Amino acid sequence: MTQPRPIAIMMATYNGEKYLSEQIDSILNQTFQDWHLYVHDDGSHDNTVSVLKEYAGSHPEKITFLDYSPQGGACKNFLSMLERVNADYYMFCDQDDVWLPEKIEKTLCIPYSSIPNFPVSTVEGHSGQLIFGKLGGKDIMAMDGRFHYYEGYNMKEVTFPIRVMYELGIKTLFVSNAAGGTNPSFRIGDLMIITDHINYMPENPLHGPNIPTGPRFPDMSEAYDPELVELADAIASESKIKVRHGVYLATQGPTYETPSEYRMFAHWGADAVGMSTVPEVIVAHHCGIRCFGISIITDLGVNGKIVKVTHEDVQKAANEAQPKMAALMEEMIRRS
Repeated sequence: MTQPRPIAIMMATYNGEKYLSEQIDSILNQTFQDWHLYVHDDGSHDNTVSVLKEYAGSHPEKITFLDYSPQGGACKNFLSMLERVNADYYMFCDQDDVWLPEKIEKTLCIPYSSIPNFPVSTVEGHSGQLIFGKLGGKDIMAMDGRFHYYEGYNMKEVTFPIRVMYELGIKTLFVSNAAGGTNPSFRIGDLMIITDHINYMPENPLHGPNIPTGPRFPDMSEAYDPELVELADAIASESKIKVRHGVYLATQGPTYETPSEYRMFAHWGADAVGMSTVPEVIVAHHCGIRCFGISIITDLGVNGKIVKVTHEDVQKAANEAQPKMAALMEEMIRRS
């Protein structure tokens, strides 16, 4: 017997228990021919859940309860039920990245708003859907739009998708971003392979009780997998794609950097500056997931080359470099 296809997902926030008990059959049968209700029980509406559990007692084939878990249990349960979650590679598509999502042979797209406990991106240019499909002949899962600390999410929420993907068995993380270049040799549109990072955000995502996916004090000397970097270099050379190597520094945002901040970051050893990536990589590395990161240099924080920057300018520069980045990452997945 095949697993029921999820037709409706209900967050347990409805208070009309008597009405719900009387109408649940007619409501759903009139709307769907073959429905199955997935109930996310967050513990906040016990009466509603009791009614649903009573109904499930006589109709067990119609309702499944998703366990609530701050480590991503509800998301994992929901995604696993789709029967299409079979991926080893996980990708973040950032900054209105249209090329990479378009290259994916999609089998399923799920809006973040439909997934239990999943945050929702609020940034222009970040679509907000989870994509399942194939890229480079391999099964992948991709986030089309990510979450940022500057949006008001805490670090646990920003990195929540990584926890879910670890539970689903993801082995490799590919992450991209748009960044300002502080290396004087960089040019707008350059691709920078990240070899290391500096965490200048106000909090570490591993702050708090240790989640036992890794040690309390994880080593970060090779946060970005050297073998993946070497593979990227080989493919770039064969394809005549110019790439740089460098250190990525993550700030809280949402302001772009002042000239003095750019000078300070360059003095610290940063080659590029952005507002993402580092929290996700820290958590992924803690989970034993291999990481590869790449930045598109969308503006320059170099003395004499600094100009006023808007989000639209960043998107335009990123869009122009995306075909090269997408080709590089697709071939990396094909060969790895």
